[in-house]
Amino acid sequence: MPFLDHLEELRWRLIWSGGALLLAIVAAFTITSNFDVIGLLAIPAQESLHGQKLIYTHPADPFTILLQVSFALGVVGASPVIGYQIWAFLSPALHPHEKRVMIPVVMGALLLFLAGCALCVGWVLPITLKLLAGISSASLQQMISAADYFSFAVTLTLAFGAVFELPILILALTMLGLVTPATLAKFRRHAFVGSLIASALITPGDLIIATAMMFVPLYGLYEVSIILSWFVFRAKERKARREEEAERRANASGR
Repeated sequence: MPFLDHLEELRWRLIWSGGALLLAIVAAFTITSNFDVIGLLAIPAQESLHGQKLIYTHPADPFTILLQVSFALGVVGASPVIGYQIWAFLSPALHPHEKRVMIPVVMGALLLFLAGCALCVGWVLPITLKLLAGISSASLQQMISAADYFSFAVTLTLAFGAVFELPILILALTMLGLVTPATLAKFRRHAFVGSLIASALITPGDLIIATAMMFVPLYGLYEVSIILSWFVFRAKERKARREEEAERRANASGR
C-alpha cells in the first residue's frame, strides 16, 4: 500500500479504537450511575473505615469519581477491541510465522492486563490501605476522602494492569529474535534498579508501601520473563536445527 493509504488506514483504526473506548466509557458511566458500583469498589477501604463511609468535600466530587471509575472500566472493556485494531493494522506487514506469534501475544496481553487489575483490587489495594491505617497516630481521626481514595485506587489498578504486560512483551521480543535469555540475565542489575525507579514513578503519591508492592511483582515478572524467554529460545533453536538438518538431507539426496 502507498504511504498515504497506510495513514488513512491508521486514521480509521484510531477512530474505531477511540469510538470503542468512548462507547465503553459511556456504558460504564451508565452502569455505575444506576447500580452501586461505587460501593463495590469501596469494599477494599471498608476495613480501614471501621464502619464509616467515604466522605467528599467538594460538590463536584461525586461526578468526578463517576468519571474516573467509568474511564477505568471503559479502558478495561474496550481493550479487546483496541487490541484487535492494533492486530488488524500490523498483520498485513507480518510474515506467517510472525502472525502466529502475534495472535497469542495479543491474547496474552489482554489476559495479563485483566489479571494485574484483579490482583491490585483483590490483594494489593486492601493490604496497602490496612498498612497505612495501622501506622496512623492514635491522636488523629482517619477520614478518607472519596476523591482521594478513588484517584489512588484507579491509578494503582491501571498501573498494575500495565506492569503485568512485561512478560508478554519480553516473550514477543524473544520470539521475534530481538532479545535472548542471556541478554536478559546479563541486565538483571539494571532491571532491578529500573523496576525500583519505575515503581516509584508509577505509584501515586509518596507511598513507600505502594512502591514496594509494585516493585516486588514488577521485578518478579522480569525473572519469570527470563524463564519464559529461555523456553522460547530453546524451541527456536531446536526448530532451526531441524530445518538445517532437513535442508542438508534435501541437498544430499539432490546430489
